[in-house]
Amino acid sequence: QVQLVESGGGLVQAGGSLRLSCVVSGIRFSIAVMGWYRQAPGKQRELVATLTSGGGTNYVDSVKGRFTITRDNAKNTVYLQMNSLKPEDTAVYYCAAVQTQFSPPRVDWGQGTQVTVSS
Repeated sequence: QVQLVESGGGLVQAGGSLRLSCVVSGIRFSIAVMGWYRQAPGKQRELVATLTSGGGTNYVDSVKGRFTITRDNAKNTVYLQMNSLKPEDTAVYYCAAVQTQFSPPRVDWGQGTQVTVSS
């Protein structure tokens, strides 16, 4: 059974920081591509950042230089460090695990954690 459990969301003032965590079980975490997505009210879910098993990263332009995605394979955990937060970062943040050893790749999602940035 695959489980992704996010934590670390909350209310923060603009300019502040939060660190999201996602603990994963039930998959070969070390070879999975991990990602963080977000969905603001009335908007589509968007990709925030991804991190491959080899350490390659990708970020949406709006968070480059402010957010950092990392992983700890010993703890089966992926993190999203969010600095210099802006009100437009307010959204529900979701963790995703992509298992590329399957065809088609298998994608599993966490339940989401709310991030609210006040101005």
